[in-house]
Amino acid sequence: MNEIIKKNGINFGVITGVLSVLITTSIYIVDLALMTKWWLGISILVVYIIIGCVLLVKTKKDLGGFMSFKEGFTVYFVSALIGIAISVIYNILLFNVIDPEAAIRLKELTLESTVQMLEKFGTPTSAIKETVDKMKDYNQFSTIEQLKGSIWSIVGSAVFGAILAAIFKKDKPVF
Repeated sequence: MNEIIKKNGINFGVITGVLSVLITTSIYIVDLALMTKWWLGISILVVYIIIGCVLLVKTKKDLGGFMSFKEGFTVYFVSALIGIAISVIYNILLFNVIDPEAAIRLKELTLESTVQMLEKFGTPTSAIKETVDKMKDYNQFSTIEQLKGSIWSIVGSAVFGAILAAIFKKDKPVF
């Protein structure tokens, strides 16, 4: 692997992971209910996409102004894997070791938020009850569920990485 791609992928992965830890910790300290807000999730996603764009622009510049799709995708994917790993490890520790009560409270808040949303959309009471029953049996903060969720994060990152790599690629001219 190219040293520039390796260095940038690792550096930005650590930056992304630490940022994720700081965001989660800030929300944990301020108000757990913020974790149930859709607008916050979208805002955080936009921040990660911006960081990905900065990563690809920097990598392209470091590579002399040219970057293949493969190089762009690789540096983004390495960064994403490291950032996701840091984030998931922190979340597992926070919600299973440091403060398991926060996971219980957040599950309650998620249930309330889901019921409110379903009622707002006019969902029949029977469907709401069925959804609530399923959610009560599901522990999204267990180690296994967080690891499963990380797989989906990796898949999503691969999709974003492919899109951004295609946008930022610039092949060397052939003479």
